[in-house]
Amino acid sequence: MKHISILVPKGDVALSCIEGSFTLFNKVNDFLIGMGKPPLFKVQLVGLSREAEVYHKFFKVYPDLVAAEGHKTDLIIIPAINGEMNNVIDANKDFIPWIVRQHAGGAELASLCVGAFLLAATGLLSGKKCATHWIAANEFMKMFPDVILVSEKIITDEKGIYSSGGANSFYNLLLYIIEKYAGREMAVLCAKVYEIEIERESQSAFIIFNGQKGHDDDTIRKAQEYIESNYQEKITVDQLASMLSLSRRNLERRFKKATSNTTAEYMQRVKIEAAKINLESSRENVNEVMFKVGYTDTKAFRNTFKRFTGLSPVQYRNKYNREIAVPLF
Repeated sequence: MKHISILVPKGDVALSCIEGSFTLFNKVNDFLIGMGKPPLFKVQLVGLSREAEVYHKFFKVYPDLVAAEGHKTDLIIIPAINGEMNNVIDANKDFIPWIVRQHAGGAELASLCVGAFLLAATGLLSGKKCATHWIAANEFMKMFPDVILVSEKIITDEKGIYSSGGANSFYNLLLYIIEKYAGREMAVLCAKVYEIEIERESQSAFIIFNGQKGHDDDTIRKAQEYIESNYQEKITVDQLASMLSLSRRNLERRFKKATSNTTAEYMQRVKIEAAKINLESSRENVNEVMFKVGYTDTKAFRNTFKRFTGLSPVQYRNKYNREIAVPLF
């Protein structure tokens, strides 16, 4: 029997991560018992004390075990904890040595959504790939530059250290782990009963690009604002460097440091975000939208759009434009 430890952290926890994990692993046990087989999981909640944690002023969660008591586990699940991440990590720092010891003893680890911050704070993700909610990607990269953030991914598996993308995509990671522990048939059964779209790999279609201005480089911020105000135009990196009285090399270096994107990537992302908004809200065809955001090459537009969203422009329009997707008559 595998022991599953779900953390009961301090702070603004996404209660669905605790409840969803607890329910899904126990439901696997119910299915197995119904098939005349023994249960596979022992699921327990682990806190820093036995006192209940109160979430959202209404919901009390009582830990079964205390981390310091030293029990052995096979999988630790770290739920999403919202808030200022340095404060989140500090409030839950006493979990960190326990997580590290358990992993050294063979336990696997799984972070759900922004639970990746607490997992990364253990140091166990250094040099490894990790996913988190796309909205927290910039902050994560700044806090943990030694971790390889794959912000478009829904699931990562680094030899038993797992992470999931944003919000409800944690269910996809749980299904992935259930398939590993209990087999494909059980994972498919859970997916059907709970109506979870199995094997989603990308959260790119959900990402909203708002620019990356949480830095102190005023010159680069001016460059960003210029790009965002003139995305319909063909702006070259050399033109931008000249306008800011910088060498191209200096501009590229500072831009990458400030935004985690090259200048050209930033221009592309701004154009594609504008295209997404048009495809969601207007009845313009794809070519009209393409020209409107400054592209003239259909293939280049389609390839760039798919690279950032995981969908072709037509697929994106059909998925998110209500007038197109759901005709009135």
